[in-house]
Amino acid sequence: MAVTTRTLGRSGIEVSALGMGCWAIGGPWAEGTQPLGWGAVDDDESVRAIRHALDIGVTLFDTADTYGAGHGERVLGRALAGRRDEAVIATKWGYTFDEASRQATGEDPSPAYLRQAVTQSLRRLGTDRIDLYQLHLADLPVPRAEALLGTLEDLVAEGLIRAYGWSTDRPDRAAAFGRGARHATAVQHTLSVLRDAPELLAVCDKYDLASVNRGPLGMGLLSGKYTAGSTLPRDDVRGVAPGWLEWFRGGRPAPEWLRRVAAVRAALTADGRTLAQGALGWLWARSDRTVPIPGCRTVAQVTENAGALHRGPLSADQFAEVERQLAALRSAALREADRPYWPSPMLPTARP
Repeated sequence: MAVTTRTLGRSGIEVSALGMGCWAIGGPWAEGTQPLGWGAVDDDESVRAIRHALDIGVTLFDTADTYGAGHGERVLGRALAGRRDEAVIATKWGYTFDEASRQATGEDPSPAYLRQAVTQSLRRLGTDRIDLYQLHLADLPVPRAEALLGTLEDLVAEGLIRAYGWSTDRPDRAAAFGRGARHATAVQHTLSVLRDAPELLAVCDKYDLASVNRGPLGMGLLSGKYTAGSTLPRDDVRGVAPGWLEWFRGGRPAPEWLRRVAAVRAALTADGRTLAQGALGWLWARSDRTVPIPGCRTVAQVTENAGALHRGPLSADQFAEVERQLAALRSAALREADRPYWPSPMLPTARP
């Protein structure tokens, strides 16, 4: 059964059930010598991909001011010129950066920087409002995050943002915005068939928040194109993986994650879907609040991912089979050979 739209939590904002993640189209940027982008990118192809997404029904575009040190927002703004009213723009703030050198420089959780950041994002995006504005600092202490709520509500009242949320994998952080923030409407968090997040989904249910899913394809592992012999280039964040990135090590896919992909491949593709489409279908079957935002850089990637919209959620039988395979794999992971890298219950701090 096809699934085409969902509502962003209690905001009433309708979006396509599938969004487009725009981290990769930011191009190269770094923190010192640590790459944070996905390597070189063709801006013209990125623009074509975004416009094609709009043409085939994808309306949610998720970026951050820090992607490409501002470049990602500029590319998205260029692509949406003349079509702004067709799109729902989500972006993030909290990290600081230098546009000229394309370097990450730190973080700033102050209300003053929040006002500065939203003004600069509006300028780069070429728009007069941001639909979903998200705190990017995943581990910010709750009292410091709550100190931002007054400013966020002021921005809503001024029409500069429509709603806001928190990009975090910590249930207590998500709950803090959910219970105490009038226009909070979403939590962006890691969720995929490789990495479930039942506690965060419970928070979303309790407080009527959308679950915006980053990493729905495991940073490419669920595209099916990577094997144990694959090597990522050193200008790609996956090629020199920082500590918070768990899917890759030493520029190669982590073997324990490849085993998970292999275990669920048959169940995800049983009805003729591609592996990526099956992984997206699992997310829609997992919860009626999920809005996956797989990253795309090309028209071809957009086309394949959007094909999942027409197939909809996995059937109950398919979903149960995937869960059965995962349960068996988790049991097998108790072997000493799978330690210490077998997925732990809690993610490392996630910068994306």
